[in-house]
Amino acid sequence: MAAEEPNLVTEDTKPRASVRKRANEIKPFRCKNLIAVLENPTDMINIGTVIRNVNALGVEKVYVVDTRRSLPDDWQDLRERRTASKTSVSAVKWTFVRRFDSTEECFAHLERKGFTSIVTSPHVKGKASIFLHEGDYTAYTKLAVWFGSEATGISDLAVERSEMCISVPMFGMIESLNLGTSSGIVLYEVAKQRREYQSKYRKRNQRGQRANPLPTTIGPKV
Repeated sequence: MAAEEPNLVTEDTKPRASVRKRANEIKPFRCKNLIAVLENPTDMINIGTVIRNVNALGVEKVYVVDTRRSLPDDWQDLRERRTASKTSVSAVKWTFVRRFDSTEECFAHLERKGFTSIVTSPHVKGKASIFLHEGDYTAYTKLAVWFGSEATGISDLAVERSEMCISVPMFGMIESLNLGTSSGIVLYEVAKQRREYQSKYRKRNQRGQRANPLPTTIGPKV
């Protein structure tokens, strides 16, 4: 069974005034209805890195498909693990994470909630396939971006159930990136587009245009 939504504010992590201030500052910049999905990640360090990327880039949630059941059902347990906390630079304490026992279970949940899925893959797998910069990621009201296992990549089932494959152009002898790096590059572009859109419009299809666009960047600390 998937874990329930964790309590982000516990007695141990109850925000101080400065943390509350920061939370209020970043709230308008969060990308609503944008989820990063990790399918069978095998390295705790990579999981922590992706969570850090998700939090820093304003992605709303992280879903983890964990068929080996190597992660705890209670995400609070993982937050207290030194490896996850250290690698994510404590982002794990401020990020919503939910685990699923199977790819099928995760897709069923996403589709029930009205999410469209796209997968990241460096190779065409019989699906519509584009380079990252060619995509319009504002075309989907609710979007889930899938990242495959470090060892085996994205599954055939995930490709089959997704709208399309996206890839980062490669120009070297090596044609792959590790999970932490690829998630940072992909989520930056996706979040940037969606943040720019929601700064101008309240609704889909360019409806509900704002009289005064919201900012898309946070100014430097003073």
